[in-house]
Amino acid sequence: MPLWKWILCTLGGLFIFTLLQGFSMMIPRLGGFPWQSLARILAAGLILFLYAIWVNLTERRPVLELPMNRMVPDTLKGLGIGLCYFLLVTGIMAAVGSYRIAGAQFHLVPQLEGFTLFLLVAVCEEVIFRGILFRMIDDRWNTVVALLISALVFGGAHMLNPGADWWSSLAIAIEAGLLLGAAYKFSGNLWLPIGIHWIWNYLEGYVLGFPVSGTVVDDKIFNPVITGPELVTGGVFGAEGSIIAVGVGVVVSILLLLRAPEDRRR
Repeated sequence: MPLWKWILCTLGGLFIFTLLQGFSMMIPRLGGFPWQSLARILAAGLILFLYAIWVNLTERRPVLELPMNRMVPDTLKGLGIGLCYFLLVTGIMAAVGSYRIAGAQFHLVPQLEGFTLFLLVAVCEEVIFRGILFRMIDDRWNTVVALLISALVFGGAHMLNPGADWWSSLAIAIEAGLLLGAAYKFSGNLWLPIGIHWIWNYLEGYVLGFPVSGTVVDDKIFNPVITGPELVTGGVFGAEGSIIAVGVGVVVSILLLLRAPEDRRR
């Protein structure tokens, strides 16, 4: 692909799908549950469908990063990795005395609403940051450049979140930007990073009770007591701002990259 076309495809894709993400986040309540949740699921499917059309039209190739035969197994694998990741981070916090559960409750409707909300968030952000930004840079140059640039842009995008500062954005870049890029490289598709991203946000906020990138979740399953240095707990930004999350994210990223098939390493 000529450089001029590569620039147009990359910047055009980022602009269009960032715009679509903004529209999708404004889905009205549509009469409340379950219509809003159904609308979010449909919006997630529509975003993936439009991404496939965009790739076909601009790059003139099949959309190999969305293989339908890998949708269920790799999404489930991503859910498993994300679940283990965040439970490990929280477990370490609990072990050092920075996290304990003070109470619990369960309300089905808010949980389902949160689950579908973060499905839509995961689909939108993975299409933008891994499907377009990471993949286009990786295809033109190499994985190291793609990981660094996409991770830094991903972290920088979170500077707009409540309670964000330079450290929280750097932490997001290292633990999530690198991890999700490595997951794409390992699997060769978007389903694995979508699964990781989806359960990561949902588990962090709606189950364990942390703020999600600075956004407080009111109706969570566990009411935690979080104490200790902000470097350990993440402070008002949530566990994503914790040095523990950064360390675990780096380890998982390295493991995924080392286990990526030889033909995907370059």
